Amino acid sequence: MLFLIVCAFSGVILFEVPSLIRNKYWRELVVFSALLSISFIIVVLQTLGFQLPSPAKGLDYIVENVLHLNYH
Repeated sequence: MLFLIVCAFSGVILFEVPSLIRNKYWRELVVFSALLSISFIIVVLQTLGFQLPSPAKGLDYIVENVLHLNYH
């Protein structure tokens, strides 16, 4: 399974990165690389069986305690 994930992410990189470099979209390349790296790490951790926290809990905390918005 891990091999398929690496192949899929490699395919995305081989398809997207050359055009970003050719067109000199350096900022887009940095953002693309950061987002792809984060998603790769999350997918690999989930595949290896790590229990990842839900991002909804963090957003709920920000909305209720930081922004003081109550939606319940």
